[in-house]
Amino acid sequence: MTSVLVIGAGIAGAAAAIALARGGASVDVVERTQRDHAAGSGITLQGNALRMLRSLGVWDEVQKQGYGFDTVGIRAPDPRGTLLVEVDDARTGGADLPAGMGMERPVLTSILRSASERAGADMRFGVAARSLAQDGSGVTVTFSDDTVGRYDVVIGADGVRSWTRAAIGIDLVPRPTGMGIWRLVGPRPDTVTRTELYYGGAGYIAGYCPTGENSLYAYIVEDARDRTGLSPEQRLAVMTGLAESYHGPWDEIRARLDDPASINYTWFETHVLEGPWHRGRVVLIGDAAHCCPPTVAQGGAQALEDAVVLADVLLGGDGIDDALLDSFTARRLPRARAVVEASVQIGTWMLEGDSSADVPGLMNRVATLVSEAP
Repeated sequence: MTSVLVIGAGIAGAAAAIALARGGASVDVVERTQRDHAAGSGITLQGNALRMLRSLGVWDEVQKQGYGFDTVGIRAPDPRGTLLVEVDDARTGGADLPAGMGMERPVLTSILRSASERAGADMRFGVAARSLAQDGSGVTVTFSDDTVGRYDVVIGADGVRSWTRAAIGIDLVPRPTGMGIWRLVGPRPDTVTRTELYYGGAGYIAGYCPTGENSLYAYIVEDARDRTGLSPEQRLAVMTGLAESYHGPWDEIRARLDDPASINYTWFETHVLEGPWHRGRVVLIGDAAHCCPPTVAQGGAQALEDAVVLADVLLGGDGIDDALLDSFTARRLPRARAVVEASVQIGTWMLEGDSSADVPGLMNRVATLVSEAP
């Protein structure tokens, strides 16, 4: 293997580009949006994600730009936002890394993109793949700017509605889980120093996470509803109204809610591609292969693990064939499936109001699983 195309320059794609370029491959990356397009709000990175970022050589910058913490707080949706319990979070990346870290998602993406270019990857923004043609020795790709490239391997890291996945004939449609999430980005009050969760109130969960010295993201999870017709000002009003059920640090967060552009609303969706994650020399990673709701905060971590493991498989192989790429699926599918299933199960328990649900036990099992090397 000497040449790789990565389709998509999000977390999974940029991470794969870093690992492959550092390993000596010639890497092209195409991203259909412009470089300055800021997608997403905040992201919680658990220790196993930080372990992958360290292996990619970006830990120092991530540590500088993010906000690390080692405990999680649970608060009541009462008039005082009473702190019910403070627990040590699992250090799934090892004792020498924080248990968790909050970051602004666009900041993390920018760090990874810059690192991939430093490693030697060629990134093109505002360019999309338009067609793929495979034969026994490689893949010919035609792009939206009328250029053509020839590659040993193509990696589809282009998200939950992956063009690459459809282009290689995989009919996989994400399904909604029944929950929707309001998110905001804003200034961090001094009282927000870790992830804290409120169960109940106006939503199933309300929470927040620091994403930097001066920033946070906060969220409220409700039943999935059609919110597409709301204006930005109406979205702000709805989230402000829901946030009135929550107090403690939420009072400060709500008092600073004044920017309609800081609010977004999406539904939880899920899918897992069973069987091989490749067709010929085209292989899928990240949300293109598996998508989990954020209830166990593992989406970004699993994408990073995919990228690092795939690079390890490709760089260590003697040739590109089905057996090699099947070995990648074999390493990643059971772990990714377990994480997705746990994420969906926690949401199902909340939707059904299951009083016998063992959420802490399931979270502990996930933490044990992802503490192991991928």
